[in-house]
Amino acid sequence: MSKIGSKSYRSVAGNIVVFLFLLLIALFMVLPMVFIFSNAFKPLSELFIFPPKLFPQNPTFDNFINLSSLLGDSWLPFSRYVLNSVFITVIGTAGNIIISSMAAYILSKKNFKGRNLLFQLVVLSLLFSSVVTAIPNYIIMTKLHLINTLWAIILPLLPSSIGLFLMKQFMDQMVPDTLLEAAALDGAGENRIFMQIVMPMVKPAWLTLLIFSFQGIWGTTGGVFIFDENLKTLPTALSNIVSGGIARTGVSAAVSLIMILPPITVFLFSQSNVMQTMSSSGIKD
Repeated sequence: MSKIGSKSYRSVAGNIVVFLFLLLIALFMVLPMVFIFSNAFKPLSELFIFPPKLFPQNPTFDNFINLSSLLGDSWLPFSRYVLNSVFITVIGTAGNIIISSMAAYILSKKNFKGRNLLFQLVVLSLLFSSVVTAIPNYIIMTKLHLINTLWAIILPLLPSSIGLFLMKQFMDQMVPDTLLEAAALDGAGENRIFMQIVMPMVKPAWLTLLIFSFQGIWGTTGGVFIFDENLKTLPTALSNIVSGGIARTGVSAAVSLIMILPPITVFLFSQSNVMQTMSSSGIKD
């Protein structure tokens, strides 16, 4: 919106049109989430109606009751699967943030030979899918004798090219070198500078990384790394339950809702910082 002084050149009608356009986009984007939520409370008969109804005509909790019954018949207590997933998600997310932030600090604020080459390699690694590294990861975990342990899932999740890239770019833009030099002249050590100056200044960036990491790690199943039932994660247990055929379509809808609730909750608590990260992404000193 162009201004001269404090005068705006966009009419009230223009503001209304823009608002309605953005509202339409917002409704379109939230539609899948509403559909998942409503499906979880639909009886089985309504799930197969065509064309599908957005909201349930006869809301019911039967899908969750059936899911609870199926979980009660599993080999292990449901809490065991939850604890495994929580442990992997918390350790993986925290480690991802710490490692990405420390590496980004070195690449952003320290001058050493080969720094630009290392960063270019990080950028290049963004081109590769996780599928490409699946076999090397398995070989490494085998050599470390970590197969069939939770650490076989956690360790490959700790390094993150996108996390390092995000943190470095944000540190380049938002953390002035003069501030760090002043802190060093005042006697602050590297650990204190990093923890008490750099990390608070890039809080929006690492909270954004927290959301991305949490969302990616929460749905981890363990794949070929885990064989023991007592080490399997919540997504694995739930996927086994919903694989029982068309009769479990309602249970599958309930599972979908349960799986998206934690990432949504984390996002809601961090959304203001995410918006700040996005709005600051193009700022230059």
